[in-house]
Amino acid sequence: MRIFFILTSVLLFAGSTASAQGFHLGVRAGANMTRLDSKSFSEEFKYGYHAGLAAEIMFSKYFGIEPDVLSNQSNLQTGHAFDTLYKSLNPGTIKNVRLNYLTIPILLDIRPLPFLTLQAGPQFGILMSKKQNLLEDGKSAFTNGNLAMVGGVQLNLLNFRVYGRYSVGLNSVNDIDNRDSWKSQTVQLGVGINL
Repeated sequence: MRIFFILTSVLLFAGSTASAQGFHLGVRAGANMTRLDSKSFSEEFKYGYHAGLAAEIMFSKYFGIEPDVLSNQSNLQTGHAFDTLYKSLNPGTIKNVRLNYLTIPILLDIRPLPFLTLQAGPQFGILMSKKQNLLEDGKSAFTNGNLAMVGGVQLNLLNFRVYGRYSVGLNSVNDIDNRDSWKSQTVQLGVGINL
């Protein structure tokens, strides 16, 4: 929670250095569809949600950045290979996995038209909580951080935002061993309002 307040303060400070016309603080919320590109997990996308704060900082009519601070819930389902590879984690008992991340995408905004924004940039994820049954002998199944690349499109309707984003994990979040790489893929659909 302390990280959330620090990042919110940074967003507000960044806004104070931009002109009033070029800076907008807003809220964002929507659905996540997540899966891990892995032999151990189901290939199906599972639903979750995201919600948080965003700052639009436009340096000109066409270019800007949008740093966000979002709470993300990701739901995953293990596959048959998980039971085979990780017998020590009680095979057959771990099916549904819920992860809660604090994600910080820092997106370059390219606005070719006033109502359309193209977005791309890195996203940093901090694992906040996970199901405790994925712990064995004090070892966590998932790494504490996740680095991803994000691309998306956003419609700007006055102060309202409607967006879609796709993110691909760059690092494996498997913290058990290196037998199987677990890289995230997430589709986000959401709405927002600038205050």
